[in-house]
Amino acid sequence: MRTERGIALIVVLLVMALVGVVGAEFAYSMRLEASAVRAYKDQILASHLAEAAVAQALREIVGDSAYVTPDEHGLLTFHTSDGLRLPQLPREKVDFGGGQYSYRLTDEEARINLNDASAPVRVDRLLQFCLGLDKGVRDVIGDSLQDWRDANEEHRLNGAESDYYRALPVPYRSHNANLDSVAELLQVRGVTPEIYRGTAGAPGLVDLLAVHATGQVNINTASPAVLRALGLAEAQVVEILQARHVTPYTAVPDRFSGRGLGFSTQTFRVEAEGIVAGRVAARVTAVIRKRPGVPTSVAILWWSGLR
Repeated sequence: MRTERGIALIVVLLVMALVGVVGAEFAYSMRLEASAVRAYKDQILASHLAEAAVAQALREIVGDSAYVTPDEHGLLTFHTSDGLRLPQLPREKVDFGGGQYSYRLTDEEARINLNDASAPVRVDRLLQFCLGLDKGVRDVIGDSLQDWRDANEEHRLNGAESDYYRALPVPYRSHNANLDSVAELLQVRGVTPEIYRGTAGAPGLVDLLAVHATGQVNINTASPAVLRALGLAEAQVVEILQARHVTPYTAVPDRFSGRGLGFSTQTFRVEAEGIVAGRVAARVTAVIRKRPGVPTSVAILWWSGLR
């Protein structure tokens, strides 16, 4: 009898242990599923917040402005045709719909157009004077960039075509056409992530180059690095920075003519973030152009991110 009772007790204990294991596994699965659902919900919310940030940027872009300049903090500021500064909308960690959004608004025409015929010389100046790269690295990037854009598979002395890219661990072909996005630079031989994104001591090509600009560089918004890349002397760069800080240029002075400068812009880059629970959970980059002669109308030239 005692033996039977002992066996029954052991069986009961085993059953209880099994029920405990099953219960713990079920609870873990429920927590895992709840975490996945919460992450999915946060991702959806963050993507909508990032799109809301782009919509907020559009409100600034389509406003009744004639010129743009960077303010004392480097933020893009809109001006009327009389030179009056328009108030900025909030752009940093704006509370909205259960989260926050931030966006950075910049002038696409303050950058050098990679698809322009004059790009090779200007890009070489950027690499030399702004990023401090030696001639060997510059020659590789310059020749490879031209090979990336031309329509054939014949590489230049220091360049690269599809035969080079197909031999990489993740193979791909040369584009053999104008760039569709600045991000394509990361596929071009010689362009490292540090050169593309920049470091603490130097800007990156992503902030200095464009592919959707109209060709002329806006004298009111171009960075010192871009102005130097256009061939302007240091004294001329300082003069431009000081003058536009007081009031925007409404025309390009004769002494700066022939350098590819303009004084207004129609094309902007918006880099937006959706923030949930203090964490950036979604990013969107859009290039937007105002339609000439059509108030409040824009065209989206490029969109990267969730949509």
